[in-house]
Amino acid sequence: MRLLAALAAAALLVGCANSGTGVVPPKTVEQVDLQRYQGTWYEQARLPMFFQRNCAQSEAIYTLQDDGAIGVTNRCRTYDGDVQQVQGQAVAQVPGETNKLWVRFDNWASTLLPGLTKGEYWVLYLDDDYQAALVGHPNREYLWLLTRDQDISAQRRATLLEEARSRGYDTRALIWRRTDAEMALQR
Repeated sequence: MRLLAALAAAALLVGCANSGTGVVPPKTVEQVDLQRYQGTWYEQARLPMFFQRNCAQSEAIYTLQDDGAIGVTNRCRTYDGDVQQVQGQAVAQVPGETNKLWVRFDNWASTLLPGLTKGEYWVLYLDDDYQAALVGHPNREYLWLLTRDQDISAQRRATLLEEARSRGYDTRALIWRRTDAEMALQR
């Protein structure tokens, strides 16, 4: 009888493990080798984001700095063909842990409100070859599917979509990268 009561109590505790704490954040990779992660990543898809509302093609260039921070350059080619660029920096949220970063861009808002303008950049998935990555925000409102190549294969696309869904992201609203051919037709 005591064993049954103990099992029932344990089951109740497990069932309530997240009671009152809110939504469980998405799973991230354990560590990111920042040396291998640096370089150019092409955005294949993203969840809608105000700052990228006019971006047809985006890329991010990451550069490991001597102090361990990461220099960030985000480029956006708009639907009109203009190129916009913003610079920033990423640092580990917890020293020594490279899977969750704070990113802050150099703009008027970050100058006025430096503590409020940093964004969470969580590396949710990274393939073994550092050729594909899934990056998101823990509240699941923002998501980026990134690859080293401008084009994405059907298999890699399926893998990234499955990884995103398995972490609770709604992939139905993704905005996909325009191809160069699509951009040429639009002009």
